[in-house]
Amino acid sequence: MTVATAPAPPATSTTPSGSSRRGVLRWLLPLGPAIVLLALFLAGPILWSVYVAFTNETLTGSASVDSDFVGLANFTRLFDDPNFINSFVLTFVFVIGSAVIGQNTLGLIIALLQRGRGRMTRSVVNGVVIAAWVVPEVVAAACWFSFLAEEGTLNSVLGISQEWLYTAPMLAVILANVWRGTAFSMLVYSAALSEVPKDLVEAAAVDGAGPGRRLLHITLPLIRRSIMANLMLITLQTLASFGLIYALTGGGPGTASQTTPLYMYEQAFRYFEIGYGSAIALVMLVIGALFSLIYLRLIKVEDA
Repeated sequence: MTVATAPAPPATSTTPSGSSRRGVLRWLLPLGPAIVLLALFLAGPILWSVYVAFTNETLTGSASVDSDFVGLANFTRLFDDPNFINSFVLTFVFVIGSAVIGQNTLGLIIALLQRGRGRMTRSVVNGVVIAAWVVPEVVAAACWFSFLAEEGTLNSVLGISQEWLYTAPMLAVILANVWRGTAFSMLVYSAALSEVPKDLVEAAAVDGAGPGRRLLHITLPLIRRSIMANLMLITLQTLASFGLIYALTGGGPGTASQTTPLYMYEQAFRYFEIGYGSAIALVMLVIGALFSLIYLRLIKVEDA
């Protein structure tokens, strides 16, 4: 007696590479429009700016129609330009004073002072600090102009006659940027401090550690990653700051507060030298990348 057996199903030839390829396509197809838009409106202008930095492109004249490739001529001119060196030094002072020292330190102090406070107190403080952050840069500049002008509030309170925007323009723009940007650091540190175990801090207090020692040996080491991340973000933001300084001092008097973004704008859109301005922008991009690498390296060192 013979038993009939069903024929075996035909073997399907599905290779791992074919399935993985279909998986990649399944992920990429929904992202296709976004990738096209990013390539068109983000990568495209960046690549065009990099190319223009090596040409003598201008907004007017013959070079606006028929520009020539000049190689490293713009960069050679850049590092021989005393005005660029001055703007670079002022940018460094502005970033250190406003971001690294001002916003970072003040944001940490406000976040520390709010620990253990009531909900109403924290809401009022957060509202006041964040209000300065959300106002437009032009409005913030107008507020500080009315505060620091010769007939402004500060001179009325001090009973003196001093034109702060002319005698100390860099100090004025640093204070204005600290006032406006501290909210971001405060929010970062408030979130980081909420993750610090309270029982660990209380145990250190029971063992006799004072507030300073608890801060240095417990709180700061536990939030060091947030510190480095905050420093990186506010440094990059401050490095590219333009609107507040332009509206408050215009880079003046003379070039006393002309940071590199303002100098780049002047060369590209006031003197119409797009190639030279793009070279300045490319140098700023490299400087921002170096700052990021330094902070990321410090984070890895801390982790090690």
